[in-house]
Amino acid sequence: MNELRIDDVARKSGLTKRAIRYYEQIGLLPSPTRSEGGYRLYTEKDVEFLKKVMNAKEVMGFSLQELQEFLKLSETLELQRLDYRQVKGTNQQKEKLEKVLHTVEEELRLIEQKKNNILKVEADLFSLRDRAQKAIIRFEQGEK
Repeated sequence: MNELRIDDVARKSGLTKRAIRYYEQIGLLPSPTRSEGGYRLYTEKDVEFLKKVMNAKEVMGFSLQELQEFLKLSETLELQRLDYRQVKGTNQQKEKLEKVLHTVEEELRLIEQKKNNILKVEADLFSLRDRAQKAIIRFEQGEK
């Protein structure tokens, strides 16, 4: 297995070394193995995970708490998918699919919540813009 040091992971993931250490500290990123000299040793899987974290933060605007919940659901979903594959063709298949469905619905709920918050902020900004434009027009017409 190709082991990477934190400098390599930072370069490949686009995060700072400080952010990587922080994510490890709060439990978002599992603690990596260490070399005999005490250096953190990461894998390509860790890099991919951190890229997923950055994507969720940047694209979806998740807070760290939301991010932890979303990643936990993603991990649960992946485990459920593996579990489903093991019982494919058996009577347990429906039960496993129901668990997958529930987890997907939870992820969608998180995204819907974030989307509604963004739409509210957007509506507030449109309202402020409209009021400012009206005030400018009144000002230009000599009203105060």
